Amino acid sequence: MTAIVLPALAALLAILVAAALAGLVSLGRQAGIATTLACALGAVLTMAFLLSGAAPATLVLPIGLTDQGIALALDGLGGMFAAIVLLAGTAVTLGLTDSQPLVALFLAGMLLAVLAADALGLLLGFELMSLASFGLVLRGHDEGTPRAALLYGGMATWAALCTLAALALLSGNAGELGFAAIRLHPATGWRVSAAFVLLLLGPGSKAGLAPLHVWLPPAHGAAPAPASALMSGAMTKVALYVIIRGAFDLAGPATPAWWGMALLVVGTISAVLGALRANVEADIKLVLACSTIENVGLIAAALGLALVARAADLPALSSLALAAALLHALAHGLFKPLLFLCAGAVQHGAGSRQLGRLGGLMRAMPVTGAAALAGVVCLAGVPLAPSFASEWLLFQAAFAAPRIGGLGFQMLVCVCAPLLALAVALAAAAAIRLFGIAFLGRPRTPRGAAAEEAPRLTRWAMAGLGGSCLLLGLFPAFGLALAAPSLRALAGGGLDGRASAWAILPQADGPGYVPLGVALLIGLAVLGTHWLRRARHVPAARLAPAWDGGFAAAPAWMPFGDPLTEYGPDGFAQPIRRAFGSALLVVEETLDMPPPGDPRPARLTLSIHDPAESLLFAPLGQLRAMLSARLDVLQALTARRALTLMFALLLLLLVFVAVARPL
Repeated sequence: MTAIVLPALAALLAILVAAALAGLVSLGRQAGIATTLACALGAVLTMAFLLSGAAPATLVLPIGLTDQGIALALDGLGGMFAAIVLLAGTAVTLGLTDSQPLVALFLAGMLLAVLAADALGLLLGFELMSLASFGLVLRGHDEGTPRAALLYGGMATWAALCTLAALALLSGNAGELGFAAIRLHPATGWRVSAAFVLLLLGPGSKAGLAPLHVWLPPAHGAAPAPASALMSGAMTKVALYVIIRGAFDLAGPATPAWWGMALLVVGTISAVLGALRANVEADIKLVLACSTIENVGLIAAALGLALVARAADLPALSSLALAAALLHALAHGLFKPLLFLCAGAVQHGAGSRQLGRLGGLMRAMPVTGAAALAGVVCLAGVPLAPSFASEWLLFQAAFAAPRIGGLGFQMLVCVCAPLLALAVALAAAAAIRLFGIAFLGRPRTPRGAAAEEAPRLTRWAMAGLGGSCLLLGLFPAFGLALAAPSLRALAGGGLDGRASAWAILPQADGPGYVPLGVALLIGLAVLGTHWLRRARHVPAARLAPAWDGGFAAAPAWMPFGDPLTEYGPDGFAQPIRRAFGSALLVVEETLDMPPPGDPRPARLTLSIHDPAESLLFAPLGQLRAMLSARLDVLQALTARRALTLMFALLLLLLVFVAVARPL
């Protein structure tokens, strides 16, 4: 199986690069079709490899900066994340009305990063991914696109530098860039701990972990909807893959417990901040971007629990937490591209992404509305959603974690577990707010009342993602089967005996989660409610004017009703904003209340600022401006002084290499 799949994925990389080149000429649509078909075939082959349990294999490409070329490897972890990238890529490229070369390059970079078997290939893929996504952000048409692209480019450069330094530290003892050599001679001492910190700062910022998450909402808001779908559904997972590859694989089996504690804390903070901000944003894409921070935080918290359990030599608990992380990564890789495609369809059909200008889209856009309903069900994490199964596993691992370690870690888990539950509850509130305001109720604008349905291919893409979410929600054991090779290789054991096609058992002799049983109970409840309504139905009907909360009836020239009488996004978010926003977010409210007798309506203006912007990014911006002003004098150097400076820097570099080589 591996002898077929790995060369096929290498051929897929070549097809993606060729599709990007063909998109630059007059073969855009043909290249788009080839990209979609290649991604679909690659996803099927990768999932077949994971289910077969075949042994890993390596393939060397005759390209690269060294004589050995770039090595590709297909194992459980790389195959899992390659499947996530290819599934998202299939749906997104199918929904594209025209081929975008940057999308093909974006997919090629992500696929190369997760299949690389050496540091050179991983860095090349990581940088190709960053460069292509930077170009996609620049294609946005919003007013804040230049600032968002500049911020994203700076964070991408920071992530690349940290990843480069981390891989250099991990490969120090091996003396080679290949992952196989690094596994045989892992780094030790301060080098491996410094590498973990760099992975947390570099790829962690790329994934959207707090406090380096500030770039994510503006970049997702500025990029086109297909680019946002790939960035949220696939790119953040590739960044998490780099963390998992470094912390669980290349760092060796003996990892300190504080690594897991750090990931648990960072993930919990990210989950709470992301879910809270998703409840106060008024732009659909910003709501989805902030929910990405929340979901990435849940995955990071699960990875932290897995690392702590592995450090305590508890493979069963470590595999349970790692299974929660991988299953949630797969679920998020399906439903978040679905929601971003729905957001793009809403912007195209209704002319706006602002929740305050939408409403009643379920009638005008029924297919998009049904797809969005499937997405928000997954976003809310309700039963029968794939995210519910992963979050359930996460909390099962959190409930068992206090038995590990001393009093300090037990108190940490007792604090983080309720905060994670709060984040999940806030995410459900944000999902209800998003769907209820945008798709239910009455249209708030004439443009929204005349909204047009999404194009046919986009509807097919949304239907495919929605159906995949439904199947994974009913059969989460399929996702756990895809993750089984990773669990056995990284956690010291799988969920053997604790997962079947019908149920997930955190403990072999304890109660578990049976999705089909839950579906049966929900179906019986719906049928019983329908029967009771029919049995108790009063045949007589009486029509009366609806109460508009004290407002007068809408005039005849407002056939859809007065938008001022509808519950808007700010009113829905007000209780949550006032309960939590003042403590975790900087929210400024400005109320313009007219004096008595003035017919003008009152105006409430909200200004939301992430605390990381003022506490971290603003001082860094001031430092950058100061250094830029100081270094401007280098532009006025004469040729002699410039050459002298370059010679001095070269000497310093040689001295550094000579000193660092014995280390």
